[in-house]
Order: sequence, then C-alpha cells, then structure tokens
Amino acid sequence: MLRALTLGLAALLPVSVLANPYADNLSARLVQGWQQGDGSHIVGLELTLKDGWKTYWRAPGDAGVPPIFSWSGSSNVARVDVIWPKPEVFFQNGMRSIGYSDRVILPLHVQPAQGGAVELDGQLQIGICSDICVPLGVDLSALPLPETSRRNAAIVAALAERPFTARQGRVRNVSCDVAPAGKKMRLRAQIELPSTGGNEVVVFEPRDPSIWVSESVTKRQGNRLIAEVDMMAMTGGAMMLDREALRLTVLGDASAVEINGCPAR
Repeated sequence: MLRALTLGLAALLPVSVLANPYADNLSARLVQGWQQGDGSHIVGLELTLKDGWKTYWRAPGDAGVPPIFSWSGSSNVARVDVIWPKPEVFFQNGMRSIGYSDRVILPLHVQPAQGGAVELDGQLQIGICSDICVPLGVDLSALPLPETSRRNAAIVAALAERPFTARQGRVRNVSCDVAPAGKKMRLRAQIELPSTGGNEVVVFEPRDPSIWVSESVTKRQGNRLIAEVDMMAMTGGAMMLDREALRLTVLGDASAVEINGCPAR
C-alpha cells in the first residue's frame, strides 16, 4: 500500500511549485562549482527546508518519495550524476525514512557532450514532509558553467560527507545468505566492519527498481553487523537478484559506508 502511495505521489509531482501552497517550505537552487582537469564540472544543488520539514535520499524507505531529476533543458550536457552526502534516518508515525533536513548541498558531476560552453538547466520533482507529506515540482534556473578551477568550499564540504567506500570504512568481509519466505525472499547480510556509531541501519538497493525491499532489521555483534530484509518482485512474479549489483549502505550516527556487491558465504 505504501509503495502504491509513493507511485501516486510521483504521478502528481510535475505540479508547478508556484501553484503549491507548501512550496515556501523548500527553496532549491543550483550553486556554481568548478571545472575538473578532465573537462567535467562539479556543481551543487542546494536544498533549504524550513524548520520541521525534511526531504528524501535516493532510497527513502517505504515512507518517502525519492527525488527525480530532469536535465533535458541543458546545453552540451551528456550526463549528470548526483553524489549523495550521508543522509539522516528519521522515524515518524511508526515508519522509518531516510533523507535530509535543514539544508543540504547535493554535488552534481556534469559530463559535457563535447568541448565548448556548458549550461545546466533542470527540473526537480521532490517530496517534502512534516506532519503531512506533499510533492513539489521545482524549475531550476539555468546555470552557465564556467571554466574555472577555483573550488566552492560549500560543495567541497558536501563531497566530504559522502559515505566511505568499503576500503575506507575498513570492511573486512561481507556475505549474503538467501532463503525463501513464502512469496518473498529473505536476505541476511553479515558485514565485518568497525562501528559507524549509534543505532546503525543497513539499506539494501538492488539494481532492479521493480524489486521491493523491506526495512532492514539490524543488530551488531562485536565487529560484525547483521541485517535482514525481505525482497519481492512488485509484479508478483519471479525475481532475479543480481548479487554483484546489490548495494548496501551502512548508516551510523558518526559515519556511513557504501558496499557494492554481496556474495554468498
């Protein structure tokens, strides 16, 4: 039911931000960055929320709506990748969601299609929540990208907040066991790594977006983190899980660690 609600909200997202009475709870703008040695650009997308409001990470949990980006209005842009800073874990009305509050800068890696001038122009479809959750459609003002190598300190700080790699996070071993659970499949991951602080949460992201994943149940035993989830094909049919493409993100109070792939034990 929550997944259906998410899809319903997504269908409403293109509504103009000016027509939405909740629009003043969020401001969004592109922030000038710099050009890298390979010709690509780093740009910032700054999101500022009023007190009590939050928005969502790429994997927001069943209670959230992931943001959708469109850069079709851009000039000389081949690809835009979002570099996600470490998100927060929220609990509201008995449900867990993952996202950001107050102010966050999402660094963007912009790859030009060819040499010459580059202009980034986009639309953002995003959900924000307080006591209620509402969708917003935001037009981002076009931003010409300069050929400067001078870095923006705020974007640099946001880049420093991204999760550690498995190596940086001192992950020694990771494995996943899979077992049938009625119409679902139960996956149990064991991750050997030092504590990331506080009540840790493990987020599972399969490559296939049609696979539903439950909230994880996570516990720590010394240097071993154990997390279990249920997975199911939203079509109700058979499900193929690509272990090599499965992404696990450990979210702790002090740090986060991103792990790509989860082989059998």
